[in-house]
This record gives sequence, structure tokens and C-alpha cells, in this order.
Amino acid sequence: MKRFLGFGIAFLALVSAVLPARAQDRATKLDLAVIFAADRSLKANTSENVWLNGGSVELGANVWKGLGIAADVTAAHGSSVGNSGVPLSLETATFGPRYRWHARQKWSIYGQALLGEANAFHTLVPTPNGTQTGANSSALQIGGGLDYKLKQRIALRLLDAAWLRTQVPNATNNVQNTLRLGAGLVIRFGH
Repeated sequence: MKRFLGFGIAFLALVSAVLPARAQDRATKLDLAVIFAADRSLKANTSENVWLNGGSVELGANVWKGLGIAADVTAAHGSSVGNSGVPLSLETATFGPRYRWHARQKWSIYGQALLGEANAFHTLVPTPNGTQTGANSSALQIGGGLDYKLKQRIALRLLDAAWLRTQVPNATNNVQNTLRLGAGLVIRFGH
């Protein structure tokens, strides 16, 4: 969790460095999204799927002509990995570049590539010496979404879709590929 705080501080430092530089250009915009997220992942060594449900908070800043930065923190939980009866909770904290098309229009789409950390907990993770109840790994999230503006400062995130790759130990190749789908509400600042 300390690393999540570090990512948040790094993102806030980046935004606070960018905003004063762009203060005279009204193109700098911030948006805060609260999203219900569902993650569909494959069990480590079978074809059984597992669904994790949760939510995410995403902060984005449009810096220059659609190009910006974003930070995403997501937490999700599943009661059983496949038929094993072993629960899984997963948190990710990622940040990186984002590009938004038609930011000022009624319909707006974006794409982003985010890097960070994943934390699996309340589960059983294989290790060379047995098992442990959690593990950390790197996380890569590539995706995008579609927003529909309701009012000047409020939009619906109709679709938030991403491919998430984590590397939590799993006794096979230590790689998890996950499809993340979500929808939610966006509050915009400075628009």
C-alpha cells in the first residue's frame, strides 16, 4: 500500500508541475472518474475464468491538444478463483499518458497506456517455500473509453475497457492477462 501512496504522490507532483506552466492556456482540464469495474481473468493453469468485481477512481489531466496524463487506482474482489474456493482481492495503481479526442464535444473518446503496481491479497500465492497470503507485482494497463457529456462538468463514462497484465506468482508462468470493463460518472474541472 505504501507504493500506491508513492504513485499518488508522484502523479500529484506531475500535475502540480504541469498546471502552473499551463495556467495561462485554458486548455488544461482535469477530470475525476468513479467507475464500477469488472475484471475477467483466466485461472493460472486451466481454462476456467474468474470474475472480480470492484471499482476504480481515475484522475486525468488534459495538458496539450488532447495529450495528457492519467492515474488509476482499482480494487476488485472475487470469492473464488475457478472452483478452488480460494478468494482473490486485487488492487492496482497505475499512471501514464492519455490521449483524448473531442474533449469539448458531447461524445469524447480516449486511449491510455498506464504502468504501475498490482497487489494481490486475501488469497493464496505459491512461493518456492509453500504459499503466502499475497504478493506484489508490476502492472500494465492499456485501454480506453467513451464519455458522454451530460452537463458542462458532468459526464457518463459509458465504457471503460482495458487489457491488464500483472505478474503475480501463480506456479506456472507468473503472468495474468485480464479484460477490465467498467462504466461510471465523470466530474470535470476547468472545462
